[in-house]
Amino acid sequence: MRPKIILYGTERCHKSQYYKRYLEGLNLNYEFLDVEQNEANANALRGLYENRKLNFPTITIGEKKLRNPLDKDLKKWIEKLL
Repeated sequence: MRPKIILYGTERCHKSQYYKRYLEGLNLNYEFLDVEQNEANANALRGLYENRKLNFPTITIGEKKLRNPLDKDLKKWIEKLL
């Protein structure tokens, strides 16, 4: 079973929008969780970090957490985990 991809971000964040286009360009299924529009999404993101801050954009691929990754790093983890 393939790990689930989740993108934590906001609609107004240009980097969140960039990652949405990037993942869509690879035809990957992912879930976008807006941390401004939904407090449960914000709390889920806070739970990923010890400092409990809204560190977005963050992409999770299964258990792997990537905070604002470079394209090459994101590509590496996508290839490794999917």
